[in-house]
Amino acid sequence: MSELLDNARKRKDLLKHLILQLHKGEAPEAVKKQLIRLLGSVPYGDVVEIEQELISEGLPTEEVLKLCDIHTAALKGQIDKKGAGSAPPGHPVNTFLRENEALEWEIESLNKLFKNLQELKTDDQPGEILEQITSRFNALNDVEKHYSRKENLLFPYLEKHGITGPPKVMWGKHDEVRELLKGAIEALSNVNLSNLEEFRAVAEMVLKPTVKAIEEMIYKEEEILFPMTLDTLDEKEWYHIYKQSLEIGFCLYDPDTEWRPSVDIEDDATVDKERIQLPSGSFTAEELNTVLNSIPFDLTFVDKDDTVRYFTQGRERIFARNRAILGRKVQLCHPPGSVHIVQKIIDDFRSGRQDRAPFWINLKGRFVHIEYFALRNDEGDYLGTLEVSQDLTEKRKLEGEQRLLAYVSQDKTEEGK
Repeated sequence: MSELLDNARKRKDLLKHLILQLHKGEAPEAVKKQLIRLLGSVPYGDVVEIEQELISEGLPTEEVLKLCDIHTAALKGQIDKKGAGSAPPGHPVNTFLRENEALEWEIESLNKLFKNLQELKTDDQPGEILEQITSRFNALNDVEKHYSRKENLLFPYLEKHGITGPPKVMWGKHDEVRELLKGAIEALSNVNLSNLEEFRAVAEMVLKPTVKAIEEMIYKEEEILFPMTLDTLDEKEWYHIYKQSLEIGFCLYDPDTEWRPSVDIEDDATVDKERIQLPSGSFTAEELNTVLNSIPFDLTFVDKDDTVRYFTQGRERIFARNRAILGRKVQLCHPPGSVHIVQKIIDDFRSGRQDRAPFWINLKGRFVHIEYFALRNDEGDYLGTLEVSQDLTEKRKLEGEQRLLAYVSQDKTEEGK
């Protein structure tokens, strides 16, 4: 046993030495060859432990952050995940993985669009490609909820187990991705379509590095972070993460399976029984949810920061919604061609210029009424926007009247049939 422990320590020391070589400027490919020759494969736990040790021994987190991409590239394909746990459908890690699949689909679509951009001829019109790339980047922006759940739900539990270094480093990489995405969205909004070469330069210098950074984060999560968390957190901790995840929202994917731990865990079910007190009465959470889902409208609530926070789930929805939109900026839920109208409505509501904005459309033979309402408190402060959609097709056909007593006669008519 002591020999095995000694060999494990030697392997970790060697890994630390090779990572420090990277810090000193050694070429990643040269270090990778050494790793392959000397280590064969590196257990994922060793990577985490060494990263933690380097920070504890004084290597600044900022330096580890700089090294992160380099040593990940050097270790790519060499990390051994044997012994790592697995996550069933509905489990928070399974949800993270499914979100990564959705992100990878967007990345694959963007790479095809980048290729199409390179193949355009000088006299071709790149407007359609710009619109498609913009739409894909708007979708990638949804990764904010993926990162936020890691930072606010997953990392605190890792820190309770004494794992502080890797979360710090990964949070720093999240912030880098955020800045890259911000720059990419801004660059796309300023692309000069009359200059194809400029568009291509933006793709090479701004857009592709952003996509690459998101792709690298997926690798770090699936090769190191998720196996580590599955081995570290217990089911009670995972259940608390699961219960709180909906408050932040999901990224491009809506979990369709409820997950329950395999062991009995005291739930906060008593909270659901407490009544929500309102000025004119009260509800339990179950009653309120049922009431909202029973009214013949689609309701969507966007808060004062333009974030989608709630939508009803009635039996007959007019517009498709899934929980992946929760926590997302409302501007990103609309196509580029109409987002300026949405922004105008919100700006008018926020400033007090308007309080409502009605529209009506014919949708697949149905007459649909859509109205936006500004929500304000008693002091007049803007709280957000409520979207109310209703199918009025049948109601527009009504004539005459049907009184309350008609319900009884209708019931007797049904009995006589």
